Amino acid sequence: MTDPLTDQEKNILLRLAREAMEVRVKGKKLPALDNNSLTPQLRENGASFVTLTINAELRGCIGALEAYQPLAEDVREHAIAAALQDPRFPPVDKSELGRIRLEVSRLTAPRLLEYSTGEELLVKLNPHVDGVILKDGFRRATFLPQVWSQIPNPVDFLDHLCAKMGARKSLWRDTKLQVFVYQVEEFHEPNN
Repeated sequence: MTDPLTDQEKNILLRLAREAMEVRVKGKKLPALDNNSLTPQLRENGASFVTLTINAELRGCIGALEAYQPLAEDVREHAIAAALQDPRFPPVDKSELGRIRLEVSRLTAPRLLEYSTGEELLVKLNPHVDGVILKDGFRRATFLPQVWSQIPNPVDFLDHLCAKMGARKSLWRDTKLQVFVYQVEEFHEPNN
């Protein structure tokens, strides 16, 4: 991530996410993105997560941890995926569109966190700042920094993240996992 997004760029991404989600939920074809109308920063490769909520309850969240396509395309793709492909929820129905609130998180590149013991790992985490990726072989899971507001205790945070990865909760305590951290620039639609 280079420079912070401007308010105008954030609004463009929220609009693109909303339009993409609504078009696909209604079963229509997504029009091609007009790259000429985008700022250079929105055309640069970027990684994002798009989170959908209804009445502050999670309704879908999907994203990428590594940048592999232009940020604007990434946001559109993940808005659609959060609405239609999050395996934790049924696909969003047209009747829900007016109640959904979109949040976009633009991610920095993940960096490996060096540590020796579970206790040292706890000390090196920055609650409410770091997004965390745990990796154990082929298993991997992440929590965005926003999850700290729901799970503020670092021990509980890592326990839940291990469970999300499909491992026993205490795995991080006695097994040296690969741990990566990243930060996000988060912005969302206003409350209705």
